[in-house]
Amino acid sequence: MSAQTDYSEEAYQAQLNEKIHLTQTQFAHFHPPALEVFPSSPKHYRMRAEFKIWQHDGRCDYAMYVPGTPKKTYLIDHFLPASKTINELMPKVLDAINQSEVLRKKLFQCEFLSTTTEQCVITLIYHRPLDEHWITEAKTLEASLGCYIIGRARKQKHILSQDWVEENFHVENQLFRYEHVEASFTQPNAQICQDMLNWASKQTQGNGDDLLELYCGNGNFTLPLSRNFKRILATEISKTSVDSAKRNMAKNGIDNIEFARLSSEEFTQALEGKREFRRLAHLNLSDYSFSTVLVDPPRAGLDEGTVELIKRFKNIVYISCNPETLAENLDVLSKTHDIKNIALFDQFPFTHHRECGVILTQRT
Repeated sequence: MSAQTDYSEEAYQAQLNEKIHLTQTQFAHFHPPALEVFPSSPKHYRMRAEFKIWQHDGRCDYAMYVPGTPKKTYLIDHFLPASKTINELMPKVLDAINQSEVLRKKLFQCEFLSTTTEQCVITLIYHRPLDEHWITEAKTLEASLGCYIIGRARKQKHILSQDWVEENFHVENQLFRYEHVEASFTQPNAQICQDMLNWASKQTQGNGDDLLELYCGNGNFTLPLSRNFKRILATEISKTSVDSAKRNMAKNGIDNIEFARLSSEEFTQALEGKREFRRLAHLNLSDYSFSTVLVDPPRAGLDEGTVELIKRFKNIVYISCNPETLAENLDVLSKTHDIKNIALFDQFPFTHHRECGVILTQRT
């Protein structure tokens, strides 16, 4: 992406067509059904954005790196992929910073986390310690913008009021409310995230029994899928994400989910009885009757042990941010399971990134 990117509908459809063709070709040897495609808006789709701050001539400007050349930057005053909320706040934040030596001094990065509900957390990151003068100025800025300001420096994090925003997603005519925490992972494209949640909910209707979810994050998929299963056991290695997932469960009045802070490798060891974990002491894994497993791994995909684990499940929901590792895992999983549905979610328009979802059912 560069300053000259063409964000027109025509340009977007052309790049989407390329992704569709590439995905169909890449997975053709698995003989999947027709690819479901979920297009994004070509503009204002990113709920998160971070910018380098370029200090020059006694003022600050937003800057971005030229793709492929990390030492080259260009200045910007708006960013069309970012949400309308972010674009509206960008000039206001910059004007306030340039009018305040305290806010401007040694500022080197500015990060925005917004929502479709028009809330926003703005994080200002510095190469200097932050003192009471900074807090006073930042509180004034926070009040004037009607958003939340966080200051970060080495070994410092100043939260002036709160470090999260609330996002709302509608899944099959039901509203789900999520706490999105600053510096924690959340899906950046809200429209596509809602599409993914509806797709996963639709695809798991009628599965019954219990769901095992690995890499659950802040409960993004967990909450809406709780309607389709008797119980859910969801695991995640990040303590911040697990804590957020528990608050999100309470926020939505859901009571059939148990969260455990474990990696997928650790859970595999626990389920096979190879290790005991105090973090699972309150649960009896033999009480669960899992019909389905949902995995949403990082770009590296699933490790060999986790692939062997999920082969035991009748139904597999695999969300992938890397089609290459997804294809590698499917080489193994397709020996025991058939692909019932495959979807392309265009999470990042005008990039090579492709997000895929696959539903597999065990052959009898």
